[in-house]
Amino acid sequence: MANFLKRIIESDKKELKRLGHIADKIDALANDMEQLSDDALKGKTEEFKARYQKGETLDDLLVEAFAVVREGARRVLGLYPYKVQLMGGIVLHDGNIPEMKTGEGKTLTATMPVYLNALTGEGVHVVTVNEYLATRDASEMGELYNFLGLTVGLNLNSKSSEEKRLAYACDITYSTNNELGFDYLRDNMVVYREQMVQRPLNFAVVDEVDSILIDEARTPLIISGQAEKSTAMYNRADNFVKTLVEDEDYTIDVQSKTISLTEKGINKAEENFHIENLYDLENTSLTHYLDQSLRANYIMLRDIDYVVQEGKVLIVDQFTGRIMEGRRYSDGLHQAIEAKEAVEIEDETKTMANITFQNYFRMYKKLSGMTGTAKTEEEEFREIYNMEVIQIPTNEPVIRDDRPDLLYPTLRSKFAAVVKDIEERYRKGQPVLVGTVAVETSELLSNMLTKEKIPHEVLNAKNHFKEAEIIMNAGQKGAITIATNMAGRGTDIRLGMGVVELGGLAVIGTERHESRRIDNQLRGRSGRQGDPGVTQFYLSLEDDLMKRFGSERIKAFLDRMNLEEEDAVIQSKMLSKQVESAQKRVEGNNYDTRKNVLQYDDVMREQREVIYKQRYQVITAESDLKHVILGMVRRTIERYVESHTQGEKSDWNLKGLVDFAGAAITSENAIAVSDLENKTPEEIIAFIFSKAEDVYNEKERILASPEQMLEFSKVVVLRVVDTKWTDHIDAMDQLRESIGLRAYGQNDPLVDYQTEGYQMFNDMVGAIEYEVTRLFMKAEIRQNVQREQVARGEAVTPTEEQGRVASDEKKKPIKVEKVGRNDPCPCGSGKKYKNCHGKPQ
Repeated sequence: MANFLKRIIESDKKELKRLGHIADKIDALANDMEQLSDDALKGKTEEFKARYQKGETLDDLLVEAFAVVREGARRVLGLYPYKVQLMGGIVLHDGNIPEMKTGEGKTLTATMPVYLNALTGEGVHVVTVNEYLATRDASEMGELYNFLGLTVGLNLNSKSSEEKRLAYACDITYSTNNELGFDYLRDNMVVYREQMVQRPLNFAVVDEVDSILIDEARTPLIISGQAEKSTAMYNRADNFVKTLVEDEDYTIDVQSKTISLTEKGINKAEENFHIENLYDLENTSLTHYLDQSLRANYIMLRDIDYVVQEGKVLIVDQFTGRIMEGRRYSDGLHQAIEAKEAVEIEDETKTMANITFQNYFRMYKKLSGMTGTAKTEEEEFREIYNMEVIQIPTNEPVIRDDRPDLLYPTLRSKFAAVVKDIEERYRKGQPVLVGTVAVETSELLSNMLTKEKIPHEVLNAKNHFKEAEIIMNAGQKGAITIATNMAGRGTDIRLGMGVVELGGLAVIGTERHESRRIDNQLRGRSGRQGDPGVTQFYLSLEDDLMKRFGSERIKAFLDRMNLEEEDAVIQSKMLSKQVESAQKRVEGNNYDTRKNVLQYDDVMREQREVIYKQRYQVITAESDLKHVILGMVRRTIERYVESHTQGEKSDWNLKGLVDFAGAAITSENAIAVSDLENKTPEEIIAFIFSKAEDVYNEKERILASPEQMLEFSKVVVLRVVDTKWTDHIDAMDQLRESIGLRAYGQNDPLVDYQTEGYQMFNDMVGAIEYEVTRLFMKAEIRQNVQREQVARGEAVTPTEEQGRVASDEKKKPIKVEKVGRNDPCPCGSGKKYKNCHGKPQ
């Protein structure tokens, strides 16, 4: 282990030495750049572009390009990047993560690699956690890029498709991670190429990379449409669940945050809903309602997991403490919470397109990111995203005083001590930033400070509109700011006049977060750029983290110390190490969960890429799609001939093949059994396919122009693919929901999911090809058909964020021969149509 650590440390030293050497080369050009006129400096951009087109690489241009941006920043922004910022910029260009402490100027650092990579003309995306930061950075850094002759776009949720297209066409585009992911999904749901807004994904710089690629990685972006489900059952389930008694009717596992009915609870449910067995297959939907209602009432906590405002249940982001506007919990949990809180229950949704941030960002040609806190997740960044974390030294030494944790027996004694500490600092004028984990905590603390007549600002999920302004003023003399741990992330806290002499900004943490990164982020608010500062965390045995992990050992330690009084306190490095050990365990659990999510999503990723690639080829096709259509027809014929010519020749079902051909390819009497007798399976395929070619050629004759034939082909293929694909995504979602139970049968759920998912995908492809064959061959031709956007819905994130949907076109459906649900299936299987090809795929 010692040798392993030594290798890592020496490797980091070697990398920093390399970065420092390149930074010195950039610095050596400072005087040359300073001598250039504004026009000459601007002219460097076109020079670099020309050199790149002639074969020079971006690495070849790096030193000069960075020097140009550095001088441009001095002239336009009045800022001049330090050597450590040059080093951070090189790390970003290499597709890695520079860990730079708060206040070290990450925004300015990014301008150099962003400029360099924008010279290719393929586009650079700068990704931020919220629209305020995207707007701010696009405006402020945009001045520099515009000065140097590059275009800058801003992609916001409120923009129209046309405005988004223009933003993505720019050399540099600022956007939030959510909007990028949703635009990608929407682009793969449109029916005309002109409706697409994104270009191929080239290079992304992700600000606060740990927040986006780690904290939000467990949950997918989803485009959903409405599903038909009764909301009345949520109220019935809620009324029943509210009558239950903990430990008697249900039990909660605090550590895993799971809840389940006891035998007595199950009996009560069966009696209440007048059923014999709650877990009969026919009662599956009822168990779903009850499960979600139990979670809503006894796991999901108001003012911690969500808030209720103006009759709406709004989710609170557990990492930032902000309200997640428009987001909804999936799988009926949101409706169960709405029933619990007696507000209007909104309809459930059906998944139509989805992707995780992990898989979205891995599609970029090159990906990099920056943050002040990434080293604790170094392994995950390396394994999942192939990015190394390089710790960049601070420009000035950090002199902040990080004190060992203080532990109290109860929440009451802890908060009393916090208020006393704040009051003492307030009296002498030292600014204080208090970090809380939950909205509820911030409000409790605010009430306590109000009673003590201590003026303060509260920044939580209920009051984040002035977030940046409040955070910026948090360093002024006498300022007391209560904020959720990551509120205002990306905004600098500068110290006011006379604050340095008072010891700088004091940061007080009221609880340890389950992730060390979040605690480090809070600590990093103080002591920026060599400023003094102090940080102190207050803990109690009743904190959530302490209850879930490690409190028994600490309790035993306290017992040995004979600290029984309520206001007893212990401060020691041993305690801080014990807490850190608990955090490491939680981080390990969370990493395993994220890795598991990725393994499942990789199954969908492969399928998604196949469908989206083929769909794009159809949308962008400029000549006829004859080879595509007839390829589907031939494979459909091959499947049916293979299934109908099994065993001895006397057992072949030639009548079934004739029925299939009449139902899906030709007119009813165009092929007879006698036409197929005495032929091999290959000859039968060739014979039926020749009839299909005749039908195709006849359609070409009816549709006067190649353009009309191409449009008709696109209408048929897109409509079928989109309908089947959205049904398939929903079916895969349901498979994933149920697959976990396979573990009880000693099966690996992931392996089963991969196997069954692959089979379901193949079945879907077969269903698509049959349906395209039938629609194309049997449809009554019209010359004015238009494409229809089948997969339409609303965008929802992790916890289901609302988004916009591309507008529908006027629809003029093609006419298809109708088969009754109870009629024999035209494929000749002998089954009813509703149980065969009329069955939803």
